[in-house]
Amino acid sequence: MLGYDYLPSELIGRDQQLIELASMFAGLENPNSSGRAVITGPVGSGKTALSRRFVEDISRHHAEKRNIRWLHINCRNNPSPTQVMQRVIQYLSPGHPDRGLGVGEILASVRRLLKQSSSHIIIILDEADHLLRKSGDDLVYRLLRIDEDQDSTGSLSLILISQEQILDLFEGAVISRFGRSRHLRIQGYDKEGLFGIAKQRASLAFTPSSIDESIILLIAEAAAASGDARVVIDLLDSAAKSAELDGRSEVLPADVQISSMVKAGNHVEIIIDELATHAMILLTAVCRRLKNRTEITSGDVETLYRVVCEEFEQAPRGHTTLWKYLKQFEECDLLVARVDRLNEGRGRTQHFSMPHMLPADLEKRLQPLIKKRLRA
Repeated sequence: MLGYDYLPSELIGRDQQLIELASMFAGLENPNSSGRAVITGPVGSGKTALSRRFVEDISRHHAEKRNIRWLHINCRNNPSPTQVMQRVIQYLSPGHPDRGLGVGEILASVRRLLKQSSSHIIIILDEADHLLRKSGDDLVYRLLRIDEDQDSTGSLSLILISQEQILDLFEGAVISRFGRSRHLRIQGYDKEGLFGIAKQRASLAFTPSSIDESIILLIAEAAAASGDARVVIDLLDSAAKSAELDGRSEVLPADVQISSMVKAGNHVEIIIDELATHAMILLTAVCRRLKNRTEITSGDVETLYRVVCEEFEQAPRGHTTLWKYLKQFEECDLLVARVDRLNEGRGRTQHFSMPHMLPADLEKRLQPLIKKRLRA
């Protein structure tokens, strides 16, 4: 449930992309039809999951009309045409001798096996840029022409996946057969999408009482800058392991914060050292609340700030100055802010969280700095 290869029955935030992909394979239930698509997008945007979910669904949906089989091949691990075709022939016929055969011979065998079994195969070439840069587009061209000069057509469909626009790596003859309109570009996930993914995976992998929804939101906020669903999965997994190692059945904010903590500690220290004195006092107030909770409201920030000011015998600054400091914290990734969307009836209340570091550690760092500044 918390592995990259796990394929959920429902993909969060990808309904429209599934519809667009289906339009590129319209009519696939007919014996002489095939489809093709290029899917591009950044790391962790769900390109592989999208393609696998689609081919599983379409093969099941058309099962009564056509025997559709599919195979996913990672071209980073199989970067040559021969390696790719060996994977295909072994999938269709596990005992088939593949060594010593050329690509053309294997293609002929693939065509024969598909015809004998009345099957159609969808081949997913993941990270296809590795194949194209090493060996060019000849294999893609030959796969697209697999039924040329044959009595029947529609033996094979093709999905290429890459982070980059690989259509630019094709020769004109391949583009002509593939078609530029067969390009599906997907974006990285926004915070709402990451929250949905985290919530879905948590519901599958955790007992209901072991992880609160506020923790799930904290995970989504920690991953939001990357837009990468794999970051969410990693944080869920590492947070669970942290709780288990500590002998707890419940995941706490610190489990997430430890996992997400900024590795470049010197960078954080430089940011903290350059803060104004009252910005440090304000951040101390935030840390004290977030040691035990996942969020703090803007109203509570100001209230707790005044309490800390009394401890250091300082006159509080005004609302505008405090708001400027909070915006500075956001820009430096010390805090993550959101407008209340999960709870109704609270207007435009802002909530602040600290997903990337431990509030207790940050407070310890701030205390001597504040005292030093006030003595100067």
